[in-house]
Amino acid sequence: MTSDAANLHARHQAVMPSWLSLYYDRPLELTHGEGRYVWDADGTRYLDFFGGILTTMTAHALPEVTKAISEQAGRLLHSSTLYLSRPMVELAERIAALSGIPDARVFFTTSGTEANDAALLLATTHRRSNQILAMRNSYHGRSFSTVGITGNQSWSPTSLSPLQTLYVHGGVRSRGPYADLDDAAYTAACVADLEDVLQQAAGGVAALIAEPVQGVGGFTAPPDGLYAAFREVLAREGILWISDEVQTGWGRTGEHFWGWQAHGENGPPDLLTFAKGIGNGMSIGGVVARAEIMNCLPANSISTFGGSPITMAAGLANLTYLLEHDLQGNARRVGGLLIERLRAVAAGLDVVREVRGRGLMIGVELVRPGTDEPSPEAATGVLEAARERGLLVGKGGRGGASLRIAPPLTLTVAEAEHGAELLADALRWTRANLAPR
Repeated sequence: MTSDAANLHARHQAVMPSWLSLYYDRPLELTHGEGRYVWDADGTRYLDFFGGILTTMTAHALPEVTKAISEQAGRLLHSSTLYLSRPMVELAERIAALSGIPDARVFFTTSGTEANDAALLLATTHRRSNQILAMRNSYHGRSFSTVGITGNQSWSPTSLSPLQTLYVHGGVRSRGPYADLDDAAYTAACVADLEDVLQQAAGGVAALIAEPVQGVGGFTAPPDGLYAAFREVLAREGILWISDEVQTGWGRTGEHFWGWQAHGENGPPDLLTFAKGIGNGMSIGGVVARAEIMNCLPANSISTFGGSPITMAAGLANLTYLLEHDLQGNARRVGGLLIERLRAVAAGLDVVREVRGRGLMIGVELVRPGTDEPSPEAATGVLEAARERGLLVGKGGRGGASLRIAPPLTLTVAEAEHGAELLADALRWTRANLAPR
């Protein structure tokens, strides 16, 4: 670490919370980016396979987005939802049409956390219940209410909550008591578990909230159709389904535009939350819901920064680019190649338990060699080794033992091949240097 970087790190530690974690032994200051690459303060270039936690969805410094931001900034930066906003209405119209939810209404926020918080407010108000069903290993944000429904110990700093949360099996296909079952039996067992959990609830549950692919949980997912099977049970009880699409939306999984569409046999969710990629780095989140649910609040409400003109302009330009360039199709094609390459590498490494995912949303779960025990040490080792080789990846999953790979959706075949080579080398180096047990 240069003296300047070390000085910035010391200043960070002196003024930021101790729980605001940083990647790497020598924390990285990123100064600029272009396409799928970023540069640090020392001028080192990195291939970005994490995109600011899945937020740089299309590309760094995408001209269409930066132009839209610049032009809007030259006219008006901010007004709030107390005034009509053409960019906000235009983006809401497009998202409502794409959502698959009938008679949809859209409320904009500034983050995924706030979007999920708003969805919980709507669901609990509409159903007049504070009981929520959530998935084990889930993560929905860092606000007081969303922490209260997070089923992941590493990201749950308090057990206090305004909600009563009941946790259901199903979000992690390859671990847990049903892991050895085939997909049909797995789904049936999880449905039986859901029905059993509902017997523990004191009256009407408000909603089930679920990520179609668990993000912080390490990109784990259930078999296709699980949430459709859940919906049959929920519908009988009038329970709402909230699909948390903060990380799975906008075509990242390749096969579908929304993650819920892999579970859509019984219709769309009642509420859908989104954020991250739609702004390509700008702070945009939001909720889509049927009008009867969205309009259920009995008091006034506004958003000071949600739906601001500058973020809406960025979102419109970014969404237009994504659709016109079929980035969902690119995620399917290039992501398929990338996961194939990584599985080939993993086949010869006993430190890799599983390579999973779809599209450009790929998880690599690491274990202590010769065991089924998650190895956060190995994940940290690969994170560091990849950085030394010019590749940035993320980390998450049970115990922080999974690598999270989510490049911008414009990733090329050549970049996918190169990134796979760099990650393979980092995995092999880490395996060779793991301390014996």
